[in-house]
Amino acid sequence: MLRRLALSAVVPLAVLAAAVPASTATASGSASSGPVPSVAPTSGPFAAARPALGPLPMPLPLPGFLDGGEGTGAGETDEARTRLTVSVENTGVPGADGTFELECGPTGGTHPEGQAACDRLAEAGATRAGRQELFRETPEGTMCTMIHGGDATARIVGTWEGRAVDTTASRRDGCEIARWNSLVPVLPDVR
Repeated sequence: MLRRLALSAVVPLAVLAAAVPASTATASGSASSGPVPSVAPTSGPFAAARPALGPLPMPLPLPGFLDGGEGTGAGETDEARTRLTVSVENTGVPGADGTFELECGPTGGTHPEGQAACDRLAEAGATRAGRQELFRETPEGTMCTMIHGGDATARIVGTWEGRAVDTTASRRDGCEIARWNSLVPVLPDVR
């Protein structure tokens, strides 16, 4: 967005810079007392470059990779395209184990903390890093601390912001504990 804004500001400035000296020269008439200074360089590497006067370019639509690859239709929000099934086992927390449905926009389903979970998903979806990292599994070969965080396991399946999700989470080491904690309250807090 910032790049697009900068490009749309530079083109009109170049046109104005070329047009202003020309209009000043014609306004002062042929009886002017001296040469009219030019904005265009008369020597150096930019001497041959002349601004092209013509219609201004129309802004281009953003490429698909900037909005996650799928455009949002009229009246449709990313939050409305979130439907997840969360299955949790062995947490040791009363009421936390089970299979829960989570829908966002409007919040619905059987998830015990539905609104907080939808808020967390919306918060992560607001940043590019959050969209890329939230459901990504720990890469193979990652160095993780050997801290056992319990026997809790979870599987999340469904659609988040229009993208398919099918991931598992556990608390078997430090990386997985951090990943689990980043998904709270979609997953129960078992700290």
